[in-house]
Amino acid sequence: MRKLLFFSALSLSLAASPLMTPAALAQQLRPGGEVRGELARGDDRLGSGEFVDIYEIQGRAGETLRATMRSDDFDTYLMIRGPGGFSEDNDDADGTNSALDVRLPSNGTYWLSATSYQAGESGRYVLRLDAAGAGGQAQFRRDRDNTGGGTLRLDVLSAGVLAQGDRRLNSGEFADDWTLPVRRGESYTVRLSSADFDTYLMLRGQGLSEDNDDDTRQRGTTNSALTFTATDDGEVDIAATSFEPGEVGRYQIVVERNGAPGRAASGSRTPSEFRPLDRQTDGMIQVGQTVSGRLARGDRRLQSGEYINVWTLRGRRGQTVDLRLTSSAFDPYLAIRGPGGLSDFNDDDPDGGGSFNSRLIVTLPADGDYEVTATSYAPGEEGTYRLAAIAADGRSAPSRPSQQSYVEDGRGRQALESGSIQLGQTVGGSLQAGDDQLSSGEYADSFTFVGQRGQRIAAELTSSAFDAYLILRTPGGEQLDNDDADGTNSRIDTVLAEDGEYVVQVTSFAPGETGSYRFSLVPSMGTTRQAAVQGGARVHAVMVGISDYGGTASDLSYTDEDAEKLAETLRRGGVLAPESVVLTNAQATVAGVRQAFEQVAREAGPDDLFLFFFSGHGVQREGGPSGDEPDGRTETIVLRDGEITDAEMGRMFATLNTRLSLLVLDSCFSGGFARNVVDRPGVMGLFSSEEDLTSSVADKFEAGGYLSHFLRAGLAGAGDVDGDGAVTAGELSTYLRRQFVAEASGIEAETLEGQRNYQNLVIDRGGVQVDDIVLRLSGRGSAQGAP
Repeated sequence: MRKLLFFSALSLSLAASPLMTPAALAQQLRPGGEVRGELARGDDRLGSGEFVDIYEIQGRAGETLRATMRSDDFDTYLMIRGPGGFSEDNDDADGTNSALDVRLPSNGTYWLSATSYQAGESGRYVLRLDAAGAGGQAQFRRDRDNTGGGTLRLDVLSAGVLAQGDRRLNSGEFADDWTLPVRRGESYTVRLSSADFDTYLMLRGQGLSEDNDDDTRQRGTTNSALTFTATDDGEVDIAATSFEPGEVGRYQIVVERNGAPGRAASGSRTPSEFRPLDRQTDGMIQVGQTVSGRLARGDRRLQSGEYINVWTLRGRRGQTVDLRLTSSAFDPYLAIRGPGGLSDFNDDDPDGGGSFNSRLIVTLPADGDYEVTATSYAPGEEGTYRLAAIAADGRSAPSRPSQQSYVEDGRGRQALESGSIQLGQTVGGSLQAGDDQLSSGEYADSFTFVGQRGQRIAAELTSSAFDAYLILRTPGGEQLDNDDADGTNSRIDTVLAEDGEYVVQVTSFAPGETGSYRFSLVPSMGTTRQAAVQGGARVHAVMVGISDYGGTASDLSYTDEDAEKLAETLRRGGVLAPESVVLTNAQATVAGVRQAFEQVAREAGPDDLFLFFFSGHGVQREGGPSGDEPDGRTETIVLRDGEITDAEMGRMFATLNTRLSLLVLDSCFSGGFARNVVDRPGVMGLFSSEEDLTSSVADKFEAGGYLSHFLRAGLAGAGDVDGDGAVTAGELSTYLRRQFVAEASGIEAETLEGQRNYQNLVIDRGGVQVDDIVLRLSGRGSAQGAP
């Protein structure tokens, strides 16, 4: 049976490099930019020895980019890595030059690596980044009005950009000029906000001359607001500008008509853009709570076309709330309106490190229900989001509790005044009357620490005086709780999902409990099973790929390269044991495969991963029904001069004495091997199709197999979903399934009898647990951050 295979471009690992987060070293590269660089001695190196230059790209979900690298001195190689394990590579697009065409899956920072195909190559190169497709999707930002300026309409949000080429004030600031139609005696409020610069408003006309720097309604803000009363019918001129000369960036401007002529802005209306016509809401959110939602077709829309969800927040006068809207699917936009004339909105969090998430810190002017609107920056954007409402105190960091606690180190006990701790520290303290209290009555001491995405930490609280309880709050507002880990002690062991400041609250299970405690925050290697897994070159692999069958079967395209590229991926990742063997084409005889299996199996020990990989033909042979073969057919992989059956493969795997053994078959009918091989502890199988169906074809991709490609990317780091430097069995399974759904759904397959169905990935973990580690990525151990 002809094998039908399909995958996209080769993906190699940057995992061996310590440059996975090179923020301090990477150069910025934007669409339309070109860099002339040089690989030379003294540059950073990949784990496999190639010199590398790293460039930082700030990307948006759905953005399509093309990177090209040219050199007359060496064989170029391009790699891009990004949020959620995104990983794409390219070797040759034109001779020894490279090109990558990518569509970014989410907002965030991406790292483009310019390197060489062979270790030690050096020389000059030209690297260029362009927006792909008509209209240039990689513009500075898609805004509602291109540049800014024009006529303002009441209660309609407008946007603009201060940029080079705008009119300049005599003092050097750029300015956009707007006009506003007004009526005599009516009161208006103009609001100007920006996350990019310190805004400044100027109003002229009808004998009026008003300026404003900072909106006094918002603590610590750099936004501006002006309230005025029109002296006549007609127009006034409004200049949107900056506080300092030369500042540039995006802004939003809106004008509201206040409730009665001559009244102050306390009765002002909110922009109608954020007022749902039917007043319905999508749910309640409380301070201290995080909710999840989704913008989708069928939701209500703003007049400008954006989908919206509206949440009701019940607040108290004087309460300060930190609202955060985050999404990897679209560019979030956040608004709030409610009692006391409160009306505010935000596009990008100014403290978000360049992300497109939204954040509003507001002090509520009155008791009552407030409407929080979650929407997108551009019309028609869809996807999931998280909305957090956090108790806050203005734009400064949350105030530290006046708690009595200390840090224990080699010098003894040191008083802890700020509440800020570091990984590796142990803290002692006491819950007592007068401490801060949770709303449910428990006393609580609060500590903060700065964490990075992918760090695995363990927070442990012990006390003989009370039933310990731990609360961990993430920068995005998510809350993790733990009551009992051991008796009445408490422990949270988790992988941090984002960069930023985390808050840990030490408290008790029951209200009013007091007494001394010890609290530690340390790097973690995970569970006992996970901590026992060592990193380094622990993958002992036999990798077989056959394209040229020498006339014994029909030839296949690129299947030999599947084996070679997998070996290269693992080698570059620093995880491939030197005893590993690659067999292609004429080398892949039955005797050759058996010998290689025995040879590598002898070298693989109880702390190692054994991997057998095959890409080529697979067939079914008629036999009698049995417990192992209820359909009466035996599945085989077809080698150059014969076949190996599922039963023989089971006997071969039975000889292994390894921590974990992984069988990967990218061939027709491969799922039939599962019953024979995945029948003992520590064995996991990945198969490209079910036991009675073929694997599919896609010649336009000029590749061997979907499973082959996705496996390479997964083991190179894309399968490390939580970013902790380890790919678990559950993570790898989930990654492969998601990739198949995204890239191979609806691919037709057939049985020997010609019955038609669809190709489906088969994964059998057997006794391998979800959190069991398949491999640790070199240079990215989970205990990062340890002192």
